[in-house]
Amino acid sequence: MFVSSLKFPCLGIGTWKGARLLRQRSFGTSACALKQDDFMKELDKNFVQFHKKLMDSLPTSDWSPFTPIGDLPPERVDVVIVGGGVMGWSIAYWLKQKENRRGALRVVVVERDPTYSRASTVLSAGGIRQQFSRPENIHMSLFSAQFLRNINEHLGVVNEDHIDIQFNPSGYLFLASEEGATVMEENYNVQRECGAQVTLLSPHQLKKKFPWVNTNGVALASYGLENEGWFDPWTLLNAFRRKALSMGVYHCHGEVTDFSTTKREMMTADGDPVTFSRIGHVTVLMPNSLESQNVECALVINAAGAWSSNVAELAGIGIGPSDSLESVKLPVEPKKRYIFVVHCPDGPGLDCPLLIDSSGVYFRREGLGGNYIAGKSPTEEEEPDISNMEVDYDFFQQKVWPLLAHRVPAFESLKVKTAWAGYYDYNTYDQNGVVGMHPLVNNLFFATGFSGHGLQHSPAVGRAVAELIVDGSFQTIDLSPFSFRRFVSEEPLLERNIV
Repeated sequence: MFVSSLKFPCLGIGTWKGARLLRQRSFGTSACALKQDDFMKELDKNFVQFHKKLMDSLPTSDWSPFTPIGDLPPERVDVVIVGGGVMGWSIAYWLKQKENRRGALRVVVVERDPTYSRASTVLSAGGIRQQFSRPENIHMSLFSAQFLRNINEHLGVVNEDHIDIQFNPSGYLFLASEEGATVMEENYNVQRECGAQVTLLSPHQLKKKFPWVNTNGVALASYGLENEGWFDPWTLLNAFRRKALSMGVYHCHGEVTDFSTTKREMMTADGDPVTFSRIGHVTVLMPNSLESQNVECALVINAAGAWSSNVAELAGIGIGPSDSLESVKLPVEPKKRYIFVVHCPDGPGLDCPLLIDSSGVYFRREGLGGNYIAGKSPTEEEEPDISNMEVDYDFFQQKVWPLLAHRVPAFESLKVKTAWAGYYDYNTYDQNGVVGMHPLVNNLFFATGFSGHGLQHSPAVGRAVAELIVDGSFQTIDLSPFSFRRFVSEEPLLERNIV
């Protein structure tokens, strides 16, 4: 049996090009492989059952529609989403949006921290921009901006309050030195080709538009004219969550601690073993308790953000024999970032954009009254301890403030009011998101690793994952370059505009 001829009807994908996914390694008809026919036939049968339920909503489906009792999750669902941040709830919303009958698709979102005290979503700066280097990221931002502008058409709930995302369309302003000017021009050309409204400014034009900027060391600036700015992350998260719950999505407060998987080994034509697996059920540990619940499911979506690598390991990803395909890890890890709130009565006014200096320091206005938020990503040597949420105020004094004061002289007299720390779900491989199915765990999907731009891309990514699951392929924005396969084939997809 050839792996490249396997079909997965529940995903609507048709022929699964397994050999291409796995470093172009073809599989032969070895005796060991032939023995797995029964397993693969059973796997196909399970997928067909799920597909029929999803697409036809057959009343004879054996997925019983009982209501879960108490705080326990349902015992059977179609999709388990691990992670109840904005990405997880966006996916849940879009999945329900694409079902052909209410209740046809049973989805549960599992979140271990209902207070979101450590969630990347609500601890971010809330920015949205089109100024990326990858076309996929630019197109996602363009869609997200349109989605946010019409958010009540998408996420409004009857008899509930109007959603005010508090979108501030003041734009992003990137500054480049002589060394970075060429890259900025290249990025600008890509952005314009994708339809983003961005303009380049000379130092003279920059000074004329924003007199409060010190242009020393600035060779070129890039300014977003529309669909850029910032919004309230907490409002977006709650809007997705409220809408998804109104559509019948289940919410579970608990932690996913284990996956029950069925595994079978196949042999390559070279005689190398490759293990394929499928998740049968998810174990959810209830909070402040030893009680756990097994949730039978057809698909699992890993949207656990900064901790998604830990979830992947539960499925055996990255813990196989050395140099095997199973040993390829999900290269996503938490990176702690500080955001400082400062006060400067004489600082930039209402026209202040979100400014990203060539030094890496950034700031934007925060409300009225001379308040701003500011920060800077540390160097690899400066990376802080991720085991706590403590803020290092010395980092601001030594690494952030001098750069702020150099670029905006008025900031020499600023005062720090408060600060907080949050996490990036940082993709150490190429700083881009991971979207799509794992090549070996064939009912596990990823939506993680966005390295600081997951919040702004959550509407587009949620739609894309739902398309991949329900329609079998990306229908709007092709995110196939973001698949896990690039880690296997060692083809990084670099994003040059990471803040």
